[in-house]
Amino acid sequence: MFDALDHVILAVRDLEDATRHYATLLSRSPSWRGDHPGWGTANVLFRLNNTYIELITPYGDGPLGRTVATQLDRRGEGPMGLAFATSDLDTAHAQLAANGLEPSPVAPGLGRDTDTGQVRRWRSVLLPDTRTRGVLMIAIEHESPDRLPEAQPVGSKDAIVSGIDHVVVHTSDADAAIALYHEGLGLRLALDRNFPDWAMRLVFLRVGAVTVEIAQPLRDAQLPARTDQIWGLSWNVPSADAARTRLAAAGLDVSEVRPGHKPGTRVATVKSGTCGVPTLLIEAAEPA
Repeated sequence: MFDALDHVILAVRDLEDATRHYATLLSRSPSWRGDHPGWGTANVLFRLNNTYIELITPYGDGPLGRTVATQLDRRGEGPMGLAFATSDLDTAHAQLAANGLEPSPVAPGLGRDTDTGQVRRWRSVLLPDTRTRGVLMIAIEHESPDRLPEAQPVGSKDAIVSGIDHVVVHTSDADAAIALYHEGLGLRLALDRNFPDWAMRLVFLRVGAVTVEIAQPLRDAQLPARTDQIWGLSWNVPSADAARTRLAAAGLDVSEVRPGHKPGTRVATVKSGTCGVPTLLIEAAEPA
C-alpha cells in the first residue's frame, strides 16, 4: 500500500530557532520554507536520501495549526506524526477503509515556498487518532515531487546525516500496534522479540528504506492502554566519529562513540539541539 515513509513531522514552537538546530544537526541547508494556506501552519523541510523531516509550527488559524498547538501544549516540542507515501492514493484510501481505519476523504494540498514562491501540490488523507492510537498519521500522494530538492550538505560529507535509520514509537500494547502498522497499514513485519536484559519488547516494521520500531516496556508501562507516542529518531551517518566531532565543535552535548546493539554498527547519542527529540546517530556496519 505504501512505498516509503514520506516524512516525519516535528512540532516546534520557534520555527527559525528549530531550523537552525536541525541545520546544525543534519549539516544541511533546508530544502523548503513554506506555509499551508487555510491550514494554519508554517514549515521547514529537510529532504534526505530516504525521507524528509518536517518542522511545523502554528501560523495563522486553521485545523492543522490547532492540532500542532495542542501537541505543543500537552507534550512540548517533539515528533508528532508520520506520513506514508503512495503512488495511488485512491487505491490506498479504499484499502485503508477496508482495513477499518476510517480515512478522511481525499483532499488536495498546497504548499508555497516563502523564499522562491514555488508551489508544491499533493493529495492526502488523514487517519483519525481513534484508529491510529493517538499518532497523527497521513497518507500522501505527491503531484509535484520535483519541487522538493535535496537538503544540500554543508561541510564534509563524512560528517553529515544521510537519512533516517528508524523511528521509535513507544506503546503499552505491542500487539495492538502490530495490528495497526502491519495489518492496517501493510508495513512489513521484520522482527518481534522480547529483550529481557532491556526489559523491552521490540517490534521492527519496514516501509521503503526506513524501519518503524515499536517499543513496549515489559513492566511499568507509562502510556495509556490505547495510546502510542512517537518517541525518538535514529539517523544514518557515514562516520560516527566525524559527525560527533562536528556536533561537539558546534557546542552540542553528544556522547562518545560506542558500539551499537546491531553487530558492527557504531553509535553516538545527541543530547541537545534536537527540539526535544531523543536522537541517535548510527554508522552502519561494514559489508561482509
